[in-house]
Amino acid sequence: MAVPFTRSTRPGLPELDGILHPAFGGVARALREQLARTTGGAAVCVYHRGECVVDLGGGARDADGRPWLQDTMAPSFSTTKGVASTLLHMMADRKLLDYDDPVALHWPEFGQAGKQDITVRHVLAHQSGLYHIRQMIDDAGRMLDWDYMIHAIECTPPVHPPGERTGYHGLTYGYLVGEILRRVTGTSFEELVQRELVEPLGLDGMYVGAPSGELHRAAQLIWPRRGGLSSGLPRAMQRQLLRVGGGALESGARLLRLQLDFRSILDSLAPRGIEHFDFGSEDTLRASIPAAHGLFTARSLTRMYAALAGWGELDGVRILSQETLRRAMHRQRGPGPLAVIPFDMRWRLGYHGVFTAVGSPRHAFGHFG
Repeated sequence: MAVPFTRSTRPGLPELDGILHPAFGGVARALREQLARTTGGAAVCVYHRGECVVDLGGGARDADGRPWLQDTMAPSFSTTKGVASTLLHMMADRKLLDYDDPVALHWPEFGQAGKQDITVRHVLAHQSGLYHIRQMIDDAGRMLDWDYMIHAIECTPPVHPPGERTGYHGLTYGYLVGEILRRVTGTSFEELVQRELVEPLGLDGMYVGAPSGELHRAAQLIWPRRGGLSSGLPRAMQRQLLRVGGGALESGARLLRLQLDFRSILDSLAPRGIEHFDFGSEDTLRASIPAAHGLFTARSLTRMYAALAGWGELDGVRILSQETLRRAMHRQRGPGPLAVIPFDMRWRLGYHGVFTAVGSPRHAFGHFG
């Protein structure tokens, strides 16, 4: 069983606080080494076969060096997509919708501008052709206004027919899934998170749209001195994509195709004004942006995935049936060329495959952020 853990191996290395199963000491070493190389703090939580075996945090939660606490919540980016996807699968489990329903069946205004054939499956598999947020809105600050974003999506035609290509919906995915959820439940996304995940699973910190009274628990985003998330964003993303693509990009033709499709990367991830958008501001933390921003403790996000890893159940609480979970895990293959991310993410319905230094487990899924 996991036991209380507070230790620093030698002076100069950060202390960690929490619990650790002796068999998972390597996780503590890796976290400590990571914190020693960076500014700020972090937390990691691991469940193994339904048991919490690692729940550790350390470092500083803000630029003033105040220590990371057990209840500190980290601003979390695309990991929110996994939360949104889980909620939608829960509603499919209750027969409130089906994956092959046209989105417009539940959200009639969506069916304009050539979107009448887009299905819920297309949305979950990033095949709806609605990733081009740069063409939908005039400024990134619009992402704080849910109604504005929904209207913008309603009026926008897809960049390609549904199912023709797979293109990562980096910033629009949460509005698409979130509005479908709102239409079939009559409940806002932030309220669904609390009612369907936080309360049943006993989560201690999971917000997509945090109340003001919880913001004191938020860790501060500490950017590199040369700029924030979007300082030099296109160049940084290009370097990262080239690095991750590795040997697959050695072919000159493949590299040319990546460069020519760089427009899709900008369209998906860099709306106008993104260089001035503050992901760490109180306004942003209070807003519901369920593709790109939330506040989570590590243990809350882990408990949600632990329930999925337990075939939909954790500690006697079932959030999904095994049948629905199998459907959610099924790999979705797009017929055409890739957009935005120029390599195969092994998409499931709202989740992607898991890539590690020692390979990709066949049945593993989740969402990076």
